[in-house]
Amino acid sequence: MTALFDRHHPTLQAALDAAVSRDYWSAYSEIPSGKIYGETARIDGLADYEARLGKPFEIAGHPVEDRVGEEVSPYGSALDISYPAASSDALVMASQAAASQWAAASIDVRIGVCIEALSRLNARSFEMANAVMHTTGQGFAMAFQAGGPHAQDRGLEAVAYAYAEMTRTPAQAIWTKPQGKNDPIVLEKHWRIVPRGISLVIGCNTFPTWNSYPGLFASLATGNTVIVKPHPAAILPLAITVEIIRHVLAEEGFDANAVLLAADAVGSEITKNLVQHPATAIIDYTGSNSFGAWVRANAGRADVYTEEAGVNSIVIGATDNFVGLCDNIAFSLSLYSGQMCTAPQNIFVPRSGIATNEGHKSFDAVTAGIAGAIDSLLSDPARAAGVCGAIANPASVARVSEARSLGRIVRDSAPVEGMGEARTATPLILSVDATAEAAYAEERFGPIAFVVAVDDVAAGVNRAAELSESKGAITAALYETDETSVLAAADRFAKAGVNLSVNLTGGIYVNQSAAFSDFHVTGANPAGNASLTDAAFVANRFRVVMWRRPVAA
Repeated sequence: MTALFDRHHPTLQAALDAAVSRDYWSAYSEIPSGKIYGETARIDGLADYEARLGKPFEIAGHPVEDRVGEEVSPYGSALDISYPAASSDALVMASQAAASQWAAASIDVRIGVCIEALSRLNARSFEMANAVMHTTGQGFAMAFQAGGPHAQDRGLEAVAYAYAEMTRTPAQAIWTKPQGKNDPIVLEKHWRIVPRGISLVIGCNTFPTWNSYPGLFASLATGNTVIVKPHPAAILPLAITVEIIRHVLAEEGFDANAVLLAADAVGSEITKNLVQHPATAIIDYTGSNSFGAWVRANAGRADVYTEEAGVNSIVIGATDNFVGLCDNIAFSLSLYSGQMCTAPQNIFVPRSGIATNEGHKSFDAVTAGIAGAIDSLLSDPARAAGVCGAIANPASVARVSEARSLGRIVRDSAPVEGMGEARTATPLILSVDATAEAAYAEERFGPIAFVVAVDDVAAGVNRAAELSESKGAITAALYETDETSVLAAADRFAKAGVNLSVNLTGGIYVNQSAAFSDFHVTGANPAGNASLTDAAFVANRFRVVMWRRPVAA
């Protein structure tokens, strides 16, 4: 039963090594190349996606009492796919029926199943890219990377951490206690990994796989059965995921209901029923603060791991590469139209301006430089479409319109040219003073950013950190040439529980988070209570239980 573990052990070991070294490593290539994935992979992936449209999504052996599905692509067309749906009680019963067999499997067997599933998901990355693109609005390149290889890497990272934590304690040992002149006491001791129970993974609309895979695979690897609850607007990526994992489970002789899909419809969600169900032991949630608070308050005995909203900030003090600064920030604000939990919203700039390699730049010159860099980046319609993608939720477009009155418009938002029926919006940039907290001191999800005038760089760092402490933040960035100021900012943001990026001017952006190296979210401020992926994210998903007996002389 360990054939899959043996097959994938080199990948597991490389993941374990990478998690220790924290250097760059990826199991799954982010390059959508035919030389890597097969010469026909792109065409085949699109064909596989299109073959799903307008048809029932069948999952063999899955509980079904109804069918649901109303996904509409942000690019304009309805997917017209229906998915099997069942009540929370029916899903829980099916999950419980599969639990004992899956829990009894050895660590190696479970790890092998998980990595085999990730390998098969990787082979289907082009199909997944189209599914993610047309449920979230991400551009194709981003949908391929974030929805495919990057999500798979995060899933593998969770599996590796789970393996490390589960194997920290030996399966058995002989315990000998000396008794002086008397014979020693000798006990035979055995330890086993006992899963917590049913794990509920609540997916989000914007990153259905990237945000769901860590919890899904951490729970599955540690012996828990999993119910995957996708956002009603982004079911397909997680339905494909569940389908693939169930195939691997069935092939290895397990009840495929160890992984289930909890599809539902807007207005008839079953999320609350699953959260409050007494059998639910683990909950992974990505989404708004308001529903996150409800989940935490109503989860009963379940352990809850959340990634929620926050107000991410950039502070500009000085730079030796003004053009690089503007270009980097422009891309960060434009990527996926600001619909990333890591996207910056507030840019704090001293009122008196900043020192640069081009001489002193006034506050207005800095704002104009950033706005101009966005204009340049998005000047080519094809490139703009790829960078900005489409808007997942109509409420985000409305939010842009409402935000126009919140400050002086430095750069107005507009639809991306040439994208037909797609729901699009380029970044809206507003200039405000630090006193206008009502404008910038809360998350305004989407392509909305504020350039905030502050007294100096220290004031900007402190204001950004205070917002992190009160509202939450996942990322922070600083541009500064004075080392003392850099180290002071690192201390202040660490106290606020925010990961900091300093002087990014090249091909790495504050939005990006690398598996096996970057801890995504710290769990140390209101933007989330967990980190992807550290030992704490996996270790409480199981218990170590012992049995012992004396060894006969």
